[in-house]
Amino acid sequence: MKGFVEDIEELTEDNKDFRRVLYTGKHLQLVLMALKPGEEIGEEIHADHDQFFRVEKGRGEVWIDGERTKIKSDDAIIVPAGAKHNVINTGEKSLKLYTLYGPPDHKDGVVHATKADALAADEHFDGATTEG
Repeated sequence: MKGFVEDIEELTEDNKDFRRVLYTGKHLQLVLMALKPGEEIGEEIHADHDQFFRVEKGRGEVWIDGERTKIKSDDAIIVPAGAKHNVINTGEKSLKLYTLYGPPDHKDGVVHATKADALAADEHFDGATTEG
């Protein structure tokens, strides 16, 4: 197995897609995200897993169980399992971030260019990993 070894900062800053799955393991998934000004991921709750976010570029807010915190480039965020959360771009430029969580939630390699594409897609992790 090769695993994943790449320049995550460069990949994240160059990403223009709302969601881009970079790597899917059996127990963990790496996803790039780019939020347009005013755009948000949308409220979520993951009952069975924690989630890590890293902001590479831009600024915004993260809401975790109703508590709002400003975020900016180089910030790390951990959302505990069971917490209602959302990430919102409050800046004037794209908010670029990546996230790690497990188990995987999306099909390996999936790309949703826009949030509308992501909402319209009825795709979920199908058990296939990056390395087969």
